[in-house]
Amino acid sequence: MSFIDAREREHAHKPTTFVSFYADAVKASEEFRKEYDSRVGSVKYSEMPFERSPDGLIKHIINERMNTKECCLDIYMQFLPPGEASGTHRHLSEEVFYVVEGSGYDYHWDVNFDCKDVMEFSWEKEPKKFEWKAGDFVYIPPYCAHKHFNADPKNEARIIVCTSRIVKAMGFDWFEQLENAKGF
Repeated sequence: MSFIDAREREHAHKPTTFVSFYADAVKASEEFRKEYDSRVGSVKYSEMPFERSPDGLIKHIINERMNTKECCLDIYMQFLPPGEASGTHRHLSEEVFYVVEGSGYDYHWDVNFDCKDVMEFSWEKEPKKFEWKAGDFVYIPPYCAHKHFNADPKNEARIIVCTSRIVKAMGFDWFEQLENAKGF
């Protein structure tokens, strides 16, 4: 007993164009594995570049442009001057950060969305406030607009920020700088 209609079988075998997508993927994977072996698995402090970014001063620990074996995460140290704040931004990947030193707070503007014919996004008008200090871990949900504040008027705060590149590879490279940090 066959559940397949003869017409479907006939259509499935009708000639169309031929491609090499699968074979090309196998070859690309082989080339990637050879290239991957040349990447570094350990990054020394002196090899971590600084960047004066729209979000403030950061030191890249792992970045996709640093030729490391890490292919999923971007990690950087953010420096928040005394009494100052980062810029405000949002991105589709989650963000987590660990507070190395200092104390402060975050503002998070939660996202609301609806999937009709297209995705429609809006953000809360009033942010939620999350206080943090050295040793704390903070989670920021996907596409939540956020900003980090150093509450100490005399000492610098430092946080280690980690985001995933996976959503970018899936076609959701949605990253928006909504407001630059002071002086950037």
